[in-house]
Amino acid sequence: MQDIEPFYNWENLYVASKDPRSPFYERLYNTSYYEHDIYGYFIHPFWDEFESETLYCKILFCDYEQRFVIIEMFGEWNDTLHNDIMWFKRNVIDHLVNQGVNQFILVGENVLNFHGSHEDDYYAEWFEEVEDGWIAACNFRDFVQQEWTKFRLDYYLNFGGTLDVVNWRVLAPRQFYEVIKALMTRRLN
Repeated sequence: MQDIEPFYNWENLYVASKDPRSPFYERLYNTSYYEHDIYGYFIHPFWDEFESETLYCKILFCDYEQRFVIIEMFGEWNDTLHNDIMWFKRNVIDHLVNQGVNQFILVGENVLNFHGSHEDDYYAEWFEEVEDGWIAACNFRDFVQQEWTKFRLDYYLNFGGTLDVVNWRVLAPRQFYEVIKALMTRRLN
């Protein structure tokens, strides 16, 4: 687990800890000491913690003019025991929405499991707040997407099919956004 790092090839374009509008502004990372863990397994120190015990993230890129953000997720998304959506919504998403962001791209290749809850209030609130925007979940594992469908989160999150952009790492962040935006435009029209 400690070897799984967030994607870092866009750091020459954007770093959340250097962005005064980011929820992770001025966050310091100690590469010689691993302090965060998931179920006793230490994780790489570059993942950002937002008070969840099992889910971490990294804002890879944010463009306030075009109002979009790309966030890579890591860990176990556990709404049953840890109410991860509440922590994610309150400590990351709310901050970005307050900055005008209304288009969210979540990259989930490193989300290893999902445990749902029949409470969908935070998803519904997030969905309502984006108004003319959207929430796109890319590259989440099939069984995670199946669980999302089981808990009817497909009403709030867009995922699966063409949104699973396998080669997203070879694109520049704005190119990746344009690909997802075009796919979302087709889906929503």
